[in-house]
Amino acid sequence: MADPVKVDKVLDAKGLLCPMPVIKARKAIKEIALGQVLEVQATDKGAMKDFEAWSRQTGNELLDSSEAGGVYTFHIRKAKE
Repeated sequence: MADPVKVDKVLDAKGLLCPMPVIKARKAIKEIALGQVLEVQATDKGAMKDFEAWSRQTGNELLDSSEAGGVYTFHIRKAKE
């Protein structure tokens, strides 16, 4: 079993529709240090594809993503300033 991810900041984007979860994540990731992890919680079904694409485009590392009870959770490691 993998060790749990150490989360440095949590962003609650539940109830927001595309593109707001990504816009808020972009702002939140600027507030953490290089190597730290941002957890994003969203309810928008499009968030899975949105965060995969956003991570690729920004160079930040999408560590994992999951869904439980309609809430999508993403762990993103800040890899670029």
